Amino acid sequence: MKASAFHISTLKEAPADAEIISHQLMTRAGLIKKLAGGIYNYMPMGLRVIRKIERIIREEMDGAGAVELLMPVVQPAELWMESGRWEQYGPELLRVKDRHGRDFIIQPTSEEVITDIVRQEIRSYRQMPKNFYHIQTKFRDERRPRFGVMRGREFTMKDAYSFDRDRESALKSYQLMFDAYTRTFSRMGLKFRAVAADTGSIGGSASHEFQVMADTGEDAIAYNPESSYAANVELAEALPLIAARAAPAQALTLTPTPGKARCEDVAQLLGLPLEQTVKSLVLAVDPPAEPKPGDAKSVQVWLLLVRGDHDLNEIKASKVPGLKGFRFASEGEILEYFGTPPGYLGPINLLKPLNIVVDRTVANMSDFVCGANQADHHFTGVNWGRDVPEPIVADIRNVKAGDPAPDGPGVLAIERGIEVGHVFYLGTKYSEAMKAQFIDDDGKSKVIEMGCYGIGVTRLLGAAIEQNHDPKGIIWPRAIAPFEVVICPMSYGRSEAVREAAHGLYDALKQAGVDVMLDDRDERPGVMFADWELVGVPVRLTVGDRGLKEGSIELTERRGLATNTVPLADALARVHEVLARS
Repeated sequence: MKASAFHISTLKEAPADAEIISHQLMTRAGLIKKLAGGIYNYMPMGLRVIRKIERIIREEMDGAGAVELLMPVVQPAELWMESGRWEQYGPELLRVKDRHGRDFIIQPTSEEVITDIVRQEIRSYRQMPKNFYHIQTKFRDERRPRFGVMRGREFTMKDAYSFDRDRESALKSYQLMFDAYTRTFSRMGLKFRAVAADTGSIGGSASHEFQVMADTGEDAIAYNPESSYAANVELAEALPLIAARAAPAQALTLTPTPGKARCEDVAQLLGLPLEQTVKSLVLAVDPPAEPKPGDAKSVQVWLLLVRGDHDLNEIKASKVPGLKGFRFASEGEILEYFGTPPGYLGPINLLKPLNIVVDRTVANMSDFVCGANQADHHFTGVNWGRDVPEPIVADIRNVKAGDPAPDGPGVLAIERGIEVGHVFYLGTKYSEAMKAQFIDDDGKSKVIEMGCYGIGVTRLLGAAIEQNHDPKGIIWPRAIAPFEVVICPMSYGRSEAVREAAHGLYDALKQAGVDVMLDDRDERPGVMFADWELVGVPVRLTVGDRGLKEGSIELTERRGLATNTVPLADALARVHEVLARS
């Protein structure tokens, strides 16, 4: 490719709404142009990266036995009503009507459509296992689209769906996809972790996220440096930090704490470690809109307790029996049960009985401090059994760095990550709802077992940049760089020797299968260098009259910007050496 025939549209400054480095650099490097909130044009430079990502994905999916098809962006609402997600999905699901008033959705994912295909196409166990995938545009109507392609509304995703006759076979398909994902992200030159994760709105039982490690990542990953254990903090098990509860040593005492509503402030006032305080969180569960026999008929209020230095894990809390679909209680509800506004809440002297759930560490605490349900007061010397009835105990907190690892020896470390892939074992969540069945070898009709597997294609651009950049711009791994090599000729329009050498290099590299760009714009060196350092091409070859007189050119590696003089005759071999480690 020659620059004069391409489209290069770099900017000196990023737009004001570009909050993170990948959004800033993608805009400045001319990879994307904003059309509307969370919706972008992918410009020629950005599209080249996307196509390279897609090629790697296709090769690995095909190699793992998956079969490509293409499902539509617009899907009929009836399928989503069958699965139950028409009501469940929420406002992120963009609902539209056609001219006849029929309901459709702009797809955020394709479980319903692929299940509809399979229930028509697969009749016998002999037709399985089967795995279908496509790479398609998705739309999720984010309330606040931000961070460029990291949290946009329209994006490209690869989603695959496996279909098996039983759980054992389905888990084999799951492992095939897990291994294919590992190869995919390795080939892209990314540093990543596969971590145990929550299944979220997709559903199912087994789930792993593939996280690209980056300091700016939205997700916190807990891992054991001494083993292979890794999990999103939403799922990472928090072991009790106190092995056993000690016997009470203090009397229960109502203690003035004027103006001290936060655990940190109370601990400082009383001269106690923060770890001796307990934090109160009040949740509420509304009655179902269409109650079934045995369902609660009124709002249920719950009190959850974690240690003062810990944070509630809302995903874990939602899995406590009875807390699914919880919300935080209103001030009116809190006053009804506690008699005081938030800040001095605790489990003693409640106005009305409620369920109390405590974290495992809190369950083993003794002589602790908690709110007294009285403004400007806390109780000290609180003990379970003596002062407060024994509570429900559950793992409801986020892990912290230094916590004991749940898989054995070692302690947990925390690092940030960006989710770029997710694999789920779905079981029969969709196939049962939509009656996707087959005839097994015993002649009986059975429900198909499913798995689903997604990769955020356009999100990978942002994740790769968040992991690979410096003050000059992007540093692409070779496999997904828009170009592998750029040739920058000095005085291109004035020196025949430079033009001849540059074109000779260009032809030789192309013939050797290298994806090369010749910058024939005849720009000043500073402009050319700044553009290509911003775009992030792995190797730059600088051709000038001075070097050619000595039979040499300059080779600059984008990562580290190390420049070396190399003989023109050896340039091709040196480029291959550098690309091999890029």
